[in-house]
Amino acid sequence: MSRIGKKPIAVPKPVKVTITGRTVHVEGPKGKLEWSFDRDLKVAFDEAERLIRVERPSDQRRHRALHGLTRALIANMVEGVASGYSRALEIYGTGYSANVQGKKLVIACGFAHPVERTIPAGIEVAVEVPNTRGNEQPAKFVIRGCSKQLVGEFAAEVRHIRPPEPYLGKGIRYAGEKIRRKAGKTFVGGAAV
Repeated sequence: MSRIGKKPIAVPKPVKVTITGRTVHVEGPKGKLEWSFDRDLKVAFDEAERLIRVERPSDQRRHRALHGLTRALIANMVEGVASGYSRALEIYGTGYSANVQGKKLVIACGFAHPVERTIPAGIEVAVEVPNTRGNEQPAKFVIRGCSKQLVGEFAAEVRHIRPPEPYLGKGIRYAGEKIRRKAGKTFVGGAAV
């Protein structure tokens, strides 16, 4: 048995779970999510114990692979609607900034024009520090939402606008991310010919 797949998922009190056909609907204080699982697997919600169990029909390779995956995705949905997910990002570089204007995230990061990204539905962006102060104090913002996948995808898309470069470390990076720095070229003195 899959060690992850056989573990039941505990559902906290404020979260409502309904399973109709092959679709799991999860609703909680942070939002609503739904996901369709594979037709071969069986997902059951025990109302009395407040546990979700995922079972597979056989030990075929495909069923073994889907067993743990299905359980992990449903557990992420339950945790997302109960407490939510967040990803903090930082922008390093003189004159760089991040602002939210309506449904757009506007980032100034050294290009001729500010870069705009539309914030997807179900995602919230909170700017904590809008402007950088030199290379020591970065601009900071947090991406929040109930879908782990959506939060991660949008954070990766924003980081891709200007990934951190290895010489000065300027660019957009995840909070706490370590950048491997390279030594720049040094001038070697010598006799002029």
